[in-house]
Amino acid sequence: MRAVRVIFRRELGAYLTSTMGYVVAAVMLLLDGLLFYGQALGPAAGERLSTDVLTRFFFTTSGLVAIAAVVLSTRLLAEERQLETLVLLNTSPVKDTQIVVGKFLSALAFLTVITSLTVYMPLMIMVNGKVSFGQVGVGYLGLVLLGSAVIAIGVFASSLTRHPLLAAFLGAAFVGIMFLFWPLGLVIPYPLSVVFQGLAIHGRHFTGFEVGVLQLKDVVYYLAVTYFFLLMATKAMEAKRWE
Repeated sequence: MRAVRVIFRRELGAYLTSTMGYVVAAVMLLLDGLLFYGQALGPAAGERLSTDVLTRFFFTTSGLVAIAAVVLSTRLLAEERQLETLVLLNTSPVKDTQIVVGKFLSALAFLTVITSLTVYMPLMIMVNGKVSFGQVGVGYLGLVLLGSAVIAIGVFASSLTRHPLLAAFLGAAFVGIMFLFWPLGLVIPYPLSVVFQGLAIHGRHFTGFEVGVLQLKDVVYYLAVTYFFLLMATKAMEAKRWE
């Protein structure tokens, strides 16, 4: 655990001191604010119920969280390998699992902080409308779980190459495919439709969080996706250690 804490602090410090971390945070918060203005304060806002505005807020924010998660995570291992600093970690008494988990937790912590900075938007809805703290809490739990799964995918993509741009492309491709599983599942025939919809990272599994309905199967899904891709990243690290 000590090695995980050291790696976690190092990577989190890198986010807090790098330009990229602040750019990602600024862009995400700016876009989220603009979208929220259009949904809650724009010309057509008066025609929508408060719960509908909150649902749309979580829907749009989930897309921004996924994009930010890809950007934050795909550099974690690829950049280390490109700068040849990963060799230092590999030759130290640190396991590949500890490297992957420490880097994953740092990206998740930074993304969670950015996401939590948007909480004033749902609170603004509550000033003049009726929404429950339960819906807000479940919605943010869903954002964190979605971000966790996407970061794990990004870490896996980062473990496959030493080029950060290629890692970003691969991560975006993997996440994009998992997003497309949902619309594809709506048009292809049974039983493949059930499989595609069940594997989709957005759609069926995030809809409940948008409306404040917490279902165990959705939580288990995101945790399973996170675990699977972190395991794959660890295996990829172990394979490259012997190259």
